[in-house]
Amino acid sequence: MVQGFSREPGTHGPISEEIVLPPKAIKQIKKWAYLIAVGGFLFGFDTGVVSGALLYLKQDFDLNSFEQGSVVSVLLIGAVVGSGMAGKLADKLGRRKALGLVGVVFLVGTAIATFATGYAMLMVGRIILGLSVGAASATVPVYLSEIAPTAIRGRLLTLNQLLITIGILVAYMVNLIFSPSEDWRAMFACGAIPALVLVVASLWLLPESPQWLISTGKAERARKGIAALAGKDVADAVVKRTQDAIAAEQAKAKAKAEDPDSHGIKQLLTPDIRPALIMGLTLAAVQQFGGINTIIYYAPTIIEKTGLNASNSIFYSIAIGIINFLMTLVAVKIVDKTGRRPMVLWSLGLMSVSVFLLGLAFVFDMGSVLTLLFMVIYIAAFAGGMGPVFWTLIGEIFPPSVRAEGSSLSTAVNWIANFLVSLAFLPVASAIGQGETFWIFAVICALAFVFVSKYLPETRGKDALEIQDALLERFGKEPLDAPSHSSGKGGGKSGS
Repeated sequence: MVQGFSREPGTHGPISEEIVLPPKAIKQIKKWAYLIAVGGFLFGFDTGVVSGALLYLKQDFDLNSFEQGSVVSVLLIGAVVGSGMAGKLADKLGRRKALGLVGVVFLVGTAIATFATGYAMLMVGRIILGLSVGAASATVPVYLSEIAPTAIRGRLLTLNQLLITIGILVAYMVNLIFSPSEDWRAMFACGAIPALVLVVASLWLLPESPQWLISTGKAERARKGIAALAGKDVADAVVKRTQDAIAAEQAKAKAKAEDPDSHGIKQLLTPDIRPALIMGLTLAAVQQFGGINTIIYYAPTIIEKTGLNASNSIFYSIAIGIINFLMTLVAVKIVDKTGRRPMVLWSLGLMSVSVFLLGLAFVFDMGSVLTLLFMVIYIAAFAGGMGPVFWTLIGEIFPPSVRAEGSSLSTAVNWIANFLVSLAFLPVASAIGQGETFWIFAVICALAFVFVSKYLPETRGKDALEIQDALLERFGKEPLDAPSHSSGKGGGKSGS
Protein backbone atom coordinates (compact mmCIF):
# COMPACT_ATOMS: atom_id res chain seq x y z
CA MET A 1 0.00 0.00 0.00
CA VAL A 2 2.97 2.28 -0.36
CA GLN A 3 3.51 4.63 -3.25
CA GLY A 4 7.24 5.03 -3.56
CA PHE A 5 7.58 6.51 -7.02
CA SER A 6 10.07 9.22 -7.89
CA ARG A 7 7.62 11.10 -10.04
CA GLU A 8 4.06 12.21 -9.30
CA PRO A 9 2.27 8.99 -8.30
CA GLY A 10 -0.32 9.42 -10.97
CA THR A 11 -3.52 10.09 -9.10
CA HIS A 12 -4.66 11.79 -12.29
CA GLY A 13 -4.19 9.63 -15.39
CA PRO A 14 -4.17 10.89 -18.98
CA ILE A 15 -7.88 10.22 -19.60
CA SER A 16 -9.60 13.35 -18.25
CA GLU A 17 -13.31 14.14 -18.02
CA GLU A 18 -13.19 16.05 -21.32
CA ILE A 19 -12.21 12.83 -23.11
CA VAL A 20 -15.30 10.64 -23.47
CA LEU A 21 -14.68 6.90 -23.70
CA PRO A 22 -17.25 4.47 -25.12
CA PRO A 23 -18.86 2.04 -22.61
CA LYS A 24 -16.96 -0.88 -24.15
CA ALA A 25 -13.65 0.84 -23.42
CA ILE A 26 -14.66 1.59 -19.81
CA LYS A 27 -15.61 -2.05 -19.35
CA GLN A 28 -12.25 -3.25 -20.68
CA ILE A 29 -10.35 -0.83 -18.46
CA LYS A 30 -12.22 -2.19 -15.43
CA LYS A 31 -11.20 -5.76 -16.39
CA TRP A 32 -7.56 -4.69 -16.61
CA ALA A 33 -7.88 -2.90 -13.29
CA TYR A 34 -8.99 -6.08 -11.52
CA LEU A 35 -6.02 -7.98 -12.96
CA ILE A 36 -3.62 -5.23 -11.90
CA ALA A 37 -5.12 -5.26 -8.41
CA VAL A 38 -4.19 -8.93 -8.00
CA GLY A 39 -1.00 -7.36 -6.66
CA GLY A 40 -3.12 -6.03 -3.79
CA PHE A 41 -4.68 -9.48 -3.39
CA LEU A 42 -1.20 -10.91 -2.75
CA PHE A 43 -0.67 -8.47 0.11
CA GLY A 44 -4.07 -9.32 1.59
CA PHE A 45 -3.51 -13.04 1.26
CA ASP A 46 -0.11 -12.95 2.92
CA THR A 47 -1.49 -10.75 5.70
CA GLY A 48 -4.38 -13.14 6.38
CA VAL A 49 -2.64 -16.48 5.94
CA VAL A 50 0.01 -15.83 8.59
CA SER A 51 -2.72 -15.26 11.19
CA GLY A 52 -3.84 -18.88 10.90
CA ALA A 53 -0.45 -20.42 10.19
CA LEU A 54 0.92 -18.78 13.34
CA LEU A 55 -1.32 -20.93 15.55
CA TYR A 56 0.51 -24.06 14.40
CA LEU A 57 4.02 -23.01 13.38
CA LYS A 58 4.59 -21.43 16.79
CA GLN A 59 4.30 -24.95 18.22
CA ASP A 60 6.51 -26.58 15.56
CA PHE A 61 9.28 -23.98 15.99
CA ASP A 62 8.63 -23.29 19.72
CA LEU A 63 8.26 -19.52 19.24
CA ASN A 64 7.87 -17.06 22.12
CA SER A 65 5.59 -13.99 21.88
CA PHE A 66 8.35 -11.74 20.48
CA GLU A 67 9.31 -14.31 17.81
CA GLN A 68 5.65 -14.71 16.85
CA GLY A 69 5.38 -10.96 16.45
CA SER A 70 8.57 -10.83 14.41
CA VAL A 71 7.30 -13.52 11.99
CA VAL A 72 4.36 -11.21 11.29
CA SER A 73 6.15 -7.84 11.34
CA VAL A 74 9.34 -8.74 9.45
CA LEU A 75 7.25 -8.78 6.28
CA LEU A 76 6.83 -5.04 6.75
CA ILE A 77 10.59 -4.44 6.75
CA GLY A 78 10.79 -6.16 3.38
CA ALA A 79 7.77 -4.13 2.24
CA VAL A 80 9.45 -0.81 3.03
CA VAL A 81 12.52 -1.85 1.01
CA GLY A 82 10.40 -3.27 -1.82
CA SER A 83 8.27 -0.15 -2.11
CA GLY A 84 11.37 2.03 -2.20
CA MET A 85 12.90 -0.02 -5.03
CA ALA A 86 9.69 -0.33 -7.02
CA GLY A 87 9.59 3.22 -8.35
CA LYS A 88 12.88 3.13 -10.23
CA LEU A 89 12.20 -0.43 -11.36
CA ALA A 90 8.80 0.41 -12.82
CA ASP A 91 10.18 3.58 -14.41
CA LYS A 92 12.89 1.51 -16.10
CA LEU A 93 11.00 -1.68 -17.04
CA GLY A 94 7.49 -0.31 -17.34
CA ARG A 95 4.50 -0.91 -15.06
CA ARG A 96 3.49 -4.22 -16.67
CA LYS A 97 6.89 -5.94 -16.45
CA ALA A 98 7.46 -4.61 -12.94
CA LEU A 99 4.16 -6.15 -11.83
CA GLY A 100 5.13 -9.48 -13.39
CA LEU A 101 8.42 -9.38 -11.49
CA VAL A 102 6.43 -8.83 -8.28
CA GLY A 103 4.66 -12.13 -8.93
CA VAL A 104 7.95 -13.96 -9.50
CA VAL A 105 9.46 -12.65 -6.25
CA PHE A 106 6.29 -13.64 -4.38
CA LEU A 107 6.65 -17.19 -5.73
CA VAL A 108 10.23 -17.35 -4.43
CA GLY A 109 9.22 -16.09 -0.99
CA THR A 110 6.29 -18.50 -0.84
CA ALA A 111 8.56 -21.46 -1.65
CA ILE A 112 11.05 -20.53 1.10
CA ALA A 113 8.32 -20.00 3.71
CA THR A 114 6.55 -23.22 2.75
CA PHE A 115 9.67 -25.37 3.08
CA ALA A 116 11.17 -23.53 6.07
CA THR A 117 13.05 -25.84 8.44
CA GLY A 118 13.26 -23.35 11.30
CA TYR A 119 12.64 -19.82 12.55
CA ALA A 120 15.57 -18.25 10.62
CA MET A 121 14.57 -19.72 7.25
CA LEU A 122 10.96 -18.71 7.82
CA MET A 123 12.08 -15.14 8.51
CA VAL A 124 14.02 -15.07 5.22
CA GLY A 125 10.93 -16.23 3.34
CA ARG A 126 8.80 -13.60 5.05
CA ILE A 127 11.27 -10.80 4.18
CA ILE A 128 11.24 -11.84 0.49
CA LEU A 129 7.44 -11.92 0.56
CA GLY A 130 7.63 -8.42 2.03
CA LEU A 131 9.77 -7.23 -0.88
CA SER A 132 7.07 -8.47 -3.23
CA VAL A 133 4.03 -7.01 -1.48
CA GLY A 134 5.84 -3.72 -0.87
CA ALA A 135 6.70 -3.42 -4.55
CA ALA A 136 3.11 -4.34 -5.45
CA SER A 137 1.74 -1.71 -3.10
CA ALA A 138 3.85 0.93 -4.86
CA THR A 139 3.21 -0.29 -8.41
CA VAL A 140 -0.51 -1.13 -8.33
CA PRO A 141 -1.91 2.33 -7.38
CA VAL A 142 0.27 4.05 -9.98
CA TYR A 143 -0.62 1.54 -12.71
CA LEU A 144 -4.32 1.84 -11.85
CA SER A 145 -4.23 5.63 -11.84
CA GLU A 146 -2.46 5.78 -15.20
CA ILE A 147 -5.20 3.78 -16.93
CA ALA A 148 -8.10 5.31 -14.94
CA PRO A 149 -10.53 7.76 -16.56
CA THR A 150 -11.17 10.71 -14.22
CA ALA A 151 -14.86 9.86 -13.90
CA ILE A 152 -14.11 6.54 -12.14
CA ARG A 153 -10.78 7.51 -10.59
CA GLY A 154 -11.92 7.16 -6.99
CA ARG A 155 -13.39 3.71 -7.55
CA LEU A 156 -10.37 2.34 -9.39
CA LEU A 157 -7.91 3.75 -6.86
CA THR A 158 -9.81 2.08 -4.00
CA LEU A 159 -9.91 -1.17 -5.96
CA ASN A 160 -6.45 -2.01 -4.61
CA GLN A 161 -7.82 -1.90 -1.05
CA LEU A 162 -10.82 -3.99 -2.10
CA LEU A 163 -8.58 -6.73 -3.51
CA ILE A 164 -6.50 -6.62 -0.32
CA THR A 165 -9.64 -7.40 1.69
CA ILE A 166 -10.59 -10.20 -0.71
CA GLY A 167 -7.09 -11.61 -0.28
CA ILE A 168 -7.48 -11.55 3.50
CA LEU A 169 -10.87 -13.31 3.28
CA VAL A 170 -9.56 -16.00 0.93
CA ALA A 171 -6.58 -16.55 3.24
CA TYR A 172 -8.90 -17.05 6.21
CA MET A 173 -10.80 -19.67 4.20
CA VAL A 174 -7.56 -21.41 3.25
CA ASN A 175 -6.60 -21.42 6.93
CA LEU A 176 -9.92 -23.06 7.78
CA ILE A 177 -9.50 -25.75 5.12
CA PHE A 178 -6.10 -26.79 6.42
CA SER A 179 -6.70 -26.24 10.14
CA PRO A 180 -7.93 -29.82 10.82
CA SER A 181 -4.57 -31.16 9.58
CA GLU A 182 -2.66 -28.22 11.16
CA ASP A 183 -0.80 -27.95 7.84
CA TRP A 184 0.57 -24.39 7.95
CA ARG A 185 2.91 -25.18 5.04
CA ALA A 186 -0.05 -25.81 2.75
CA MET A 187 -1.57 -22.53 3.91
CA PHE A 188 1.51 -20.63 2.74
CA ALA A 189 1.80 -22.68 -0.47
CA CYS A 190 -1.65 -21.59 -1.71
CA GLY A 191 -0.22 -18.11 -2.21
CA ALA A 192 1.55 -19.41 -5.31
CA ILE A 193 -1.78 -19.49 -7.20
CA PRO A 194 -2.53 -15.72 -7.28
CA ALA A 195 1.18 -15.04 -7.83
CA LEU A 196 1.05 -17.17 -10.99
CA VAL A 197 -2.10 -15.32 -12.09
CA LEU A 198 -0.24 -12.02 -11.75
CA VAL A 199 2.73 -13.31 -13.76
CA VAL A 200 0.48 -14.65 -16.55
CA ALA A 201 -1.60 -11.44 -16.65
CA SER A 202 1.52 -9.29 -16.86
CA LEU A 203 3.03 -11.36 -19.66
CA TRP A 204 -0.03 -11.86 -21.88
CA LEU A 205 -3.18 -10.02 -20.75
CA LEU A 206 -2.36 -6.50 -19.56
CA PRO A 207 -1.42 -3.47 -21.67
CA GLU A 208 1.46 -1.20 -20.76
CA SER A 209 0.56 2.11 -19.12
CA PRO A 210 0.05 4.69 -21.90
CA GLN A 211 1.47 7.37 -19.60
CA TRP A 212 4.71 5.39 -19.21
CA LEU A 213 4.93 4.67 -22.95
CA ILE A 214 4.54 8.33 -23.84
CA SER A 215 6.98 9.50 -21.17
CA THR A 216 9.63 7.09 -22.51
CA GLY A 217 9.31 8.15 -26.16
CA LYS A 218 6.96 5.36 -27.28
CA ALA A 219 4.00 7.61 -28.10
CA GLU A 220 3.04 5.75 -31.29
CA ARG A 221 2.78 2.45 -29.44
CA ALA A 222 0.54 4.16 -26.87
CA ARG A 223 -1.54 5.72 -29.63
CA LYS A 224 -2.14 2.35 -31.32
CA GLY A 225 -3.18 0.72 -28.07
CA ILE A 226 -5.63 3.47 -27.16
CA ALA A 227 -7.01 3.62 -30.71
CA ALA A 228 -7.75 -0.11 -30.64
CA LEU A 229 -9.67 0.44 -27.42
CA ALA A 230 -11.47 3.73 -28.00
CA GLY A 231 -10.84 4.99 -31.53
CA LYS A 232 -8.31 7.25 -33.27
CA ASP A 233 -9.78 10.57 -32.10
CA VAL A 234 -9.66 9.57 -28.44
CA ALA A 235 -6.13 8.21 -28.91
CA ASP A 236 -4.93 11.49 -30.45
CA ALA A 237 -6.52 13.51 -27.64
CA VAL A 238 -5.04 11.34 -24.89
CA VAL A 239 -1.53 11.37 -26.39
CA LYS A 240 -1.62 15.15 -26.96
CA ARG A 241 -2.84 15.84 -23.43
CA THR A 242 -0.24 13.53 -21.91
CA GLN A 243 2.61 15.02 -23.93
CA ASP A 244 1.56 18.52 -22.86
CA ALA A 245 1.37 17.45 -19.22
CA ILE A 246 4.82 15.79 -19.38
CA ALA A 247 6.32 18.90 -20.99
CA ALA A 248 4.81 21.09 -18.25
CA GLU A 249 6.08 18.73 -15.56
CA GLN A 250 9.57 18.73 -17.05
CA ALA A 251 9.60 22.53 -17.09
CA LYS A 252 8.46 22.55 -13.48
CA ALA A 253 11.14 20.01 -12.55
CA LYS A 254 13.80 22.14 -14.25
CA ALA A 255 12.71 25.22 -12.31
CA LYS A 256 12.62 23.16 -9.13
CA ALA A 257 16.15 21.86 -9.73
CA GLU A 258 17.41 25.44 -9.99
CA ASP A 259 15.83 26.38 -6.62
CA PRO A 260 17.62 24.68 -3.70
CA ASP A 261 14.71 25.45 -1.35
CA SER A 262 12.17 23.61 -3.51
CA HIS A 263 13.45 20.08 -3.01
CA GLY A 264 11.72 17.28 -1.10
CA ILE A 265 11.29 17.87 2.62
CA LYS A 266 12.19 21.58 2.37
CA GLN A 267 9.28 22.24 0.04
CA LEU A 268 6.91 20.12 2.13
CA LEU A 269 7.77 22.27 5.13
CA THR A 270 6.88 25.56 3.44
CA PRO A 271 3.87 27.33 5.04
CA ASP A 272 1.56 26.74 2.06
CA ILE A 273 2.18 22.99 1.97
CA ARG A 274 2.79 22.21 5.65
CA PRO A 275 -0.95 21.66 6.42
CA ALA A 276 -1.08 18.90 3.77
CA LEU A 277 2.03 17.29 5.26
CA ILE A 278 0.59 17.37 8.79
CA MET A 279 -2.67 15.87 7.56
CA GLY A 280 -0.99 13.17 5.47
CA LEU A 281 1.40 12.04 8.22
CA THR A 282 -1.30 12.10 10.89
CA LEU A 283 -3.75 10.04 8.84
CA ALA A 284 -0.95 7.61 7.93
CA ALA A 285 -0.03 7.03 11.59
CA VAL A 286 -3.61 6.88 12.85
CA GLN A 287 -4.64 4.31 10.25
CA GLN A 288 -2.23 1.87 11.91
CA PHE A 289 -2.07 3.09 15.53
CA GLY A 290 -5.85 2.75 15.60
CA GLY A 291 -5.15 -0.98 15.89
CA ILE A 292 -6.52 -2.42 12.67
CA ASN A 293 -3.71 -4.83 11.91
CA THR A 294 -3.70 -6.28 15.42
CA ILE A 295 -7.14 -7.65 14.48
CA ILE A 296 -6.21 -8.66 10.91
CA TYR A 297 -2.85 -10.25 11.77
CA TYR A 298 -3.84 -11.84 15.07
CA ALA A 299 -7.61 -12.47 14.76
CA PRO A 300 -7.42 -16.24 15.47
CA THR A 301 -4.89 -15.69 18.26
CA ILE A 302 -7.13 -13.04 19.87
CA ILE A 303 -10.27 -15.18 19.56
CA GLU A 304 -8.38 -18.16 20.97
CA LYS A 305 -7.88 -16.11 24.16
CA THR A 306 -11.66 -16.26 24.75
CA GLY A 307 -11.43 -20.02 25.24
CA LEU A 308 -12.10 -21.37 21.74
CA ASN A 309 -9.74 -23.92 20.19
CA ALA A 310 -7.54 -23.09 17.19
CA SER A 311 -9.90 -24.48 14.51
CA ASN A 312 -12.91 -22.62 15.92
CA SER A 313 -10.85 -19.43 16.21
CA ILE A 314 -9.98 -19.64 12.50
CA PHE A 315 -13.63 -20.35 11.63
CA TYR A 316 -14.91 -17.28 13.47
CA SER A 317 -12.16 -15.10 12.01
CA ILE A 318 -13.82 -15.67 8.61
CA ALA A 319 -16.68 -13.46 9.81
CA ILE A 320 -14.13 -10.68 10.22
CA GLY A 321 -12.84 -11.30 6.69
CA ILE A 322 -16.35 -11.23 5.20
CA ILE A 323 -17.29 -7.96 6.92
CA ASN A 324 -13.95 -6.44 5.93
CA PHE A 325 -14.61 -7.29 2.28
CA LEU A 326 -18.27 -6.20 2.21
CA MET A 327 -17.69 -2.86 3.89
CA THR A 328 -14.71 -2.09 1.64
CA LEU A 329 -16.97 -2.85 -1.32
CA VAL A 330 -19.51 -0.37 0.04
CA ALA A 331 -16.78 2.25 0.49
CA VAL A 332 -15.57 1.77 -3.09
CA LYS A 333 -19.13 2.28 -4.36
CA ILE A 334 -19.84 5.47 -2.40
CA VAL A 335 -16.47 7.25 -2.12
CA ASP A 336 -17.14 9.40 -5.22
CA LYS A 337 -20.71 10.17 -4.07
CA THR A 338 -20.61 10.60 -0.29
CA GLY A 339 -17.27 12.37 0.03
CA ARG A 340 -14.08 11.61 1.90
CA ARG A 341 -14.53 13.69 5.09
CA PRO A 342 -17.83 12.20 6.37
CA MET A 343 -16.61 8.66 5.66
CA VAL A 344 -13.43 9.18 7.70
CA LEU A 345 -15.33 10.83 10.58
CA TRP A 346 -17.97 8.15 11.04
CA SER A 347 -15.29 5.50 10.63
CA LEU A 348 -13.06 6.88 13.41
CA GLY A 349 -15.99 7.49 15.74
CA LEU A 350 -17.32 3.95 15.45
CA MET A 351 -13.81 2.47 15.64
CA SER A 352 -13.20 4.25 18.94
CA VAL A 353 -16.46 3.03 20.50
CA SER A 354 -16.20 -0.56 19.24
CA VAL A 355 -12.55 -1.12 20.19
CA PHE A 356 -13.30 0.32 23.67
CA LEU A 357 -16.12 -2.23 24.00
CA LEU A 358 -13.75 -4.93 22.76
CA GLY A 359 -11.41 -4.01 25.59
CA LEU A 360 -14.31 -4.28 28.06
CA ALA A 361 -15.17 -7.72 26.71
CA PHE A 362 -11.68 -8.97 27.59
CA VAL A 363 -11.35 -7.18 30.92
CA PHE A 364 -14.72 -8.45 32.19
CA ASP A 365 -14.60 -11.81 30.36
CA MET A 366 -17.84 -11.31 28.43
CA GLY A 367 -17.32 -14.44 26.32
CA SER A 368 -16.51 -15.22 22.72
CA VAL A 369 -19.83 -14.07 21.18
CA LEU A 370 -19.64 -10.47 22.39
CA THR A 371 -15.92 -10.35 21.73
CA LEU A 372 -16.45 -11.40 18.13
CA LEU A 373 -19.36 -8.94 17.75
CA PHE A 374 -17.25 -5.98 18.85
CA MET A 375 -14.40 -7.10 16.58
CA VAL A 376 -16.77 -7.30 13.61
CA ILE A 377 -18.18 -3.81 14.30
CA TYR A 378 -14.66 -2.42 14.55
CA ILE A 379 -13.63 -4.02 11.26
CA ALA A 380 -16.79 -2.72 9.56
CA ALA A 381 -16.05 0.80 10.77
CA PHE A 382 -12.46 0.69 9.48
CA ALA A 383 -13.21 -0.98 6.15
CA GLY A 384 -16.10 1.39 5.40
CA GLY A 385 -13.99 4.51 5.80
CA MET A 386 -10.50 4.90 7.21
CA GLY A 387 -9.16 1.83 5.35
CA PRO A 388 -9.74 2.67 1.69
CA VAL A 389 -10.37 6.43 1.93
CA PHE A 390 -6.94 7.14 3.43
CA TRP A 391 -5.28 6.00 0.19
CA THR A 392 -7.56 8.24 -1.86
CA LEU A 393 -6.82 11.23 0.39
CA ILE A 394 -3.03 11.04 0.25
CA GLY A 395 -3.28 11.11 -3.54
CA GLU A 396 -5.39 14.29 -3.35
CA ILE A 397 -4.23 16.52 -0.48
CA PHE A 398 -0.69 17.21 -1.75
CA PRO A 399 -0.16 19.77 -4.56
CA PRO A 400 1.15 18.18 -7.80
CA SER A 401 4.63 19.67 -7.39
CA VAL A 402 5.20 17.69 -4.15
CA ARG A 403 2.72 14.88 -4.57
CA ALA A 404 5.42 12.22 -5.02
CA GLU A 405 7.38 13.35 -1.95
CA GLY A 406 4.32 13.88 0.24
CA SER A 407 2.62 10.65 -0.76
CA SER A 408 5.81 8.63 -0.35
CA LEU A 409 6.57 10.12 3.08
CA SER A 410 3.00 9.49 4.28
CA THR A 411 3.01 5.89 3.13
CA ALA A 412 6.45 5.31 4.66
CA VAL A 413 5.04 6.50 8.00
CA ASN A 414 2.13 4.12 7.47
CA TRP A 415 4.49 1.17 6.97
CA ILE A 416 6.59 2.11 9.99
CA ALA A 417 3.50 2.45 12.20
CA ASN A 418 2.23 -0.89 10.88
CA PHE A 419 5.56 -2.52 11.77
CA LEU A 420 5.66 -1.04 15.28
CA VAL A 421 2.09 -2.01 16.14
CA SER A 422 2.33 -5.55 14.78
CA LEU A 423 5.65 -6.17 16.53
CA ALA A 424 4.60 -4.70 19.88
CA PHE A 425 1.02 -5.95 20.19
CA LEU A 426 1.60 -9.43 21.64
CA PRO A 427 4.34 -8.36 24.11
CA VAL A 428 2.30 -5.32 25.27
CA ALA A 429 -0.88 -7.38 25.60
CA SER A 430 1.08 -9.92 27.67
CA ALA A 431 2.43 -7.14 29.91
CA ILE A 432 -0.69 -5.00 30.58
CA GLY A 433 -3.55 -7.19 29.37
CA GLN A 434 -5.40 -7.65 26.09
CA GLY A 435 -8.35 -5.44 27.03
CA GLU A 436 -6.18 -2.59 28.30
CA THR A 437 -4.20 -2.66 25.04
CA PHE A 438 -7.42 -2.21 23.05
CA TRP A 439 -8.30 0.80 25.21
CA ILE A 440 -5.10 2.49 24.03
CA PHE A 441 -6.36 2.09 20.46
CA ALA A 442 -9.74 3.55 21.49
CA VAL A 443 -8.10 6.71 22.84
CA ILE A 444 -6.03 7.12 19.65
CA CYS A 445 -9.14 6.82 17.47
CA ALA A 446 -11.03 9.36 19.62
CA LEU A 447 -8.19 11.89 19.40
CA ALA A 448 -7.99 11.32 15.63
CA PHE A 449 -11.73 12.00 15.33
CA VAL A 450 -11.25 15.41 16.98
CA PHE A 451 -8.27 16.21 14.73
CA VAL A 452 -10.05 15.22 11.50
CA SER A 453 -13.26 17.07 12.41
CA LYS A 454 -11.25 20.27 12.83
CA TYR A 455 -8.64 20.09 10.08
CA LEU A 456 -9.70 17.79 7.21
CA PRO A 457 -11.65 19.50 4.39
CA GLU A 458 -13.75 17.71 1.81
CA THR A 459 -11.70 16.89 -1.31
CA ARG A 460 -14.34 15.27 -3.53
CA GLY A 461 -14.75 17.06 -6.84
CA LYS A 462 -12.09 19.68 -6.09
CA ASP A 463 -8.94 20.42 -8.01
CA ALA A 464 -5.50 20.60 -6.38
CA LEU A 465 -5.60 24.36 -5.77
CA GLU A 466 -9.06 24.25 -4.20
CA ILE A 467 -7.96 21.45 -1.86
CA GLN A 468 -4.83 23.38 -0.89
CA ASP A 469 -6.92 26.49 -0.12
CA ALA A 470 -9.40 24.48 1.95
CA LEU A 471 -6.56 22.97 4.01
CA LEU A 472 -4.99 26.39 4.58
CA GLU A 473 -8.32 27.79 5.76
CA ARG A 474 -8.82 24.88 8.17
CA PHE A 475 -5.35 25.47 9.62
CA GLY A 476 -6.12 29.19 10.09
CA LYS A 477 -3.94 30.44 7.22
CA GLU A 478 -4.67 32.72 4.30
CA PRO A 479 -5.74 30.77 1.18
CA LEU A 480 -3.78 31.23 -2.03
CA ASP A 481 -4.96 33.81 -4.54
CA ALA A 482 -7.14 31.72 -6.88
CA PRO A 483 -9.83 33.83 -8.60
CA SER A 484 -10.79 30.91 -10.84
CA HIS A 485 -12.24 29.06 -7.86
CA SER A 486 -15.60 30.70 -8.25
CA SER A 487 -16.13 28.66 -11.38
CA GLY A 488 -14.21 25.59 -10.21
CA LYS A 489 -15.66 22.16 -10.03
CA GLY A 490 -17.09 20.99 -6.79
CA GLY A 491 -18.54 24.36 -5.79
CA GLY A 492 -15.36 26.23 -4.94
CA LYS A 493 -14.94 26.38 -1.19
CA SER A 494 -18.32 25.08 -0.27
CA GLY A 495 -18.28 22.00 1.83
CA SER A 496 -14.67 22.43 2.86
